[in-house]
Amino acid sequence: MAESKAKKKFYAVIGGREGTTIYSSWDACKAQVIEVKGVIYKGFPTLEEAEIFLSGGTAAQTLPQEGLAVAYVDGSYYKGEFSCGAVLFYEGEQVEFSKKFDDRDMAAMHNVAGEIMGALTVIEYCLEKGIPALEIHHDYEGVAKWAQGQWKANRPGTIAYAAACRKAREKLKLGFVKVKGHSGDTYNDLADRLAKQALGI
Repeated sequence: MAESKAKKKFYAVIGGREGTTIYSSWDACKAQVIEVKGVIYKGFPTLEEAEIFLSGGTAAQTLPQEGLAVAYVDGSYYKGEFSCGAVLFYEGEQVEFSKKFDDRDMAAMHNVAGEIMGALTVIEYCLEKGIPALEIHHDYEGVAKWAQGQWKANRPGTIAYAAACRKAREKLKLGFVKVKGHSGDTYNDLADRLAKQALGI
């Protein structure tokens, strides 16, 4: 038993006091997570497993299955305009989103702007409905990286997105799952179609 405990040497933290990082002791980890709202953390026996957890692909596994909404988001860009598409599942219901945006500063990021607005759209929906946990499936890695503080947000749009995700974690447990775009994933493809539909393409 003591050997098993000793093996948990690496602690992955998402949304801690110092952002998203890995600690090699429980004391260091504890200082980052105690009394911090919305933080996600987990111990691992190897550094590799902790890094995989922080990649976004498995973070959603820590979310509770009860009260969990699952969403697929995507973005599109055409002739200076951008859009998002999303499909969300919660308690047997399916909700679809198809929105076009007119923001020149955001449009400079092309379809990336739509990707992060798709994530914000489903986050805002969950907050409005009082849904406690959300798992976001996305094909652009920045959706998770900016939200979890793994990428530095430099543009106004990504700065606002990262800040919105931090605030959302006070009431909403967030997880992210990276999927391969245009790979035949039914709901990722649906989100893509909804995004294009908003732009009339």
